[in-house]
Amino acid sequence: MLRSCRRLGFLLASGTHLKPASDGQVRRVLTQGGCISAQRGRLRAFLSQSSSSSSRSGPDASSSIGVRLFGGTGGPICLTSPCTGRRAFSQGPAGSSPGIRLRTRLGVTLLIGAGILGAWWYVRSEKQLKHRLQRLEQLRQAAVGQGDFHLLDHTGRRRSKRDFRGRWVLLYFGFTHCPDICPEELEKLCGVVRELERDPALPPVQPLFVSVDPERDDVPAMARYVRDFHPRLLGLTGSPEEVREAGRAYRVYCSAGPKDEDGDYIVDHTVLIYLLSPDGLFLDYYNRTKDETQIADSVRKHMKAHRALFPDSP
Repeated sequence: MLRSCRRLGFLLASGTHLKPASDGQVRRVLTQGGCISAQRGRLRAFLSQSSSSSSRSGPDASSSIGVRLFGGTGGPICLTSPCTGRRAFSQGPAGSSPGIRLRTRLGVTLLIGAGILGAWWYVRSEKQLKHRLQRLEQLRQAAVGQGDFHLLDHTGRRRSKRDFRGRWVLLYFGFTHCPDICPEELEKLCGVVRELERDPALPPVQPLFVSVDPERDDVPAMARYVRDFHPRLLGLTGSPEEVREAGRAYRVYCSAGPKDEDGDYIVDHTVLIYLLSPDGLFLDYYNRTKDETQIADSVRKHMKAHRALFPDSP
């Protein structure tokens, strides 16, 4: 830019043998960026004074310079400096690169986003942990499913809850003469077991079916009934006292309705599927609105987050 300014100084001096303008003079004139409003007469006076210092200069040269400067109109013209060293604000700082600025913005945005995501994940994990601790405390206080039961399975073998200690259990209370609800719920329970069996990394789940109708559901009736579902499904029955004791531990309601002319009757009872942890206590329950996929997902989460409720118990 400075080299261009020097050439402009020599251009003004050409034809009149004026002394070349210095760098400082050219810079001061051009950085003013203002309007030169000299009349043609003043310019002629200036050029005539300058031409007297040289024998080779003439009035024609002065006039030609004046015409070149003022376009022959006598009016003012504006000279703006191309070498002011200033940049437009939209161009950004010298030496900057749009690509670098874009990468910087993206990097800052990613860092902020990662920070927000990390904070959200931390808060979510803390809430889940707090919820699990609260639920464990509620289960300790409720103590549903504590104690033991003594029943017969469909093979005639005496069973107690201790036999299933260390295993995950899905438990359902019903009766074999149920026309629709019990078969549907047992089929759903066994479907959950099959879905969980597809994942070899998960521990096996034991399906249990406890009868609330011991008068009709003896051992042979239970054996005929459970074979239509899952091969590992165990049917449990016993005396009326033993059945009531088992149901009472899980707060199961059951009541036999009136008999019809054929001696048949319906048993009204709690329709729930219970999830028992390996320590023998229930962790969750599922009503009829839950499907197989929802129950299986819940069981997986409980398996992952399981903590023993009573570590000191045998």
